[in-house]
Amino acid sequence: MKKLILSTAIVLGGLTAATAQDKEPTAMNEQKQTAVEAQVENRIEAAQDADAVVETEATVATDAATAEIAATDVAQDYKEVKASEVPQAVQDAVAKDFSGATISKAYVNAQGDYKIELATADAKKATVYANAKGEWIKNELKKQ
Repeated sequence: MKKLILSTAIVLGGLTAATAQDKEPTAMNEQKQTAVEAQVENRIEAAQDADAVVETEATVATDAATAEIAATDVAQDYKEVKASEVPQAVQDAVAKDFSGATISKAYVNAQGDYKIELATADAKKATVYANAKGEWIKNELKKQ
């Protein structure tokens, strides 16, 4: 029995010593850990910088697109015309693509492009853009 207790004490003492050696920081372990932490921090900073650059580029692109669209709308300068003055090709395109819709207002610009405001049967409003041939330039259907 004495041998069993002595063996158990030696084994537990050895395990405790081995575990204590792993947990005690040494100068070499601290240097490795510091180097790894520095690399991780550098990578995080680089990723954040890259995200900031992407966000800045996206903002600049969005601002440029918005300015271009605004300039295009101002330059086109639509003038209101009667719905009956809209070419038959455009009226046919409206009837074909927007069944049940009626032309509530129509505008034309100097290039012969039409801006047409539609009223649909299901209480929606649509603004569509077409050329004189009845080909859609842009259409956006939006709820009232």
